[in-house]
Amino acid sequence: MRYVYIVCYDIADDKRLRNVYKIMRGFGERLQYSVFMCELSDKERVVLEGKLLDVINQDEDQVLFIPLGKRDSRYVQGIYSLGIKYSREERTCFVF
Repeated sequence: MRYVYIVCYDIADDKRLRNVYKIMRGFGERLQYSVFMCELSDKERVVLEGKLLDVINQDEDQVLFIPLGKRDSRYVQGIYSLGIKYSREERTCFVF
């Protein structure tokens, strides 16, 4: 079974950034500078995570995996990250 993920990253060091980009090129389609869409099996996702963990500094860098579901699914099921913990920003809306 293949799943679609949006993988985006914020890497604090230029050398690590280049290495992460090189890894991601082999796993997905680049959508923006630091955003890829990847169709991965569970095994491929684990391999990708391992390669990224070998490169990133978990205290300074962040890689977000946003699962969109099965290849034909249209629903976002959740967000998780490697490195810096992902948290949603609380936003306040003011209407004038």
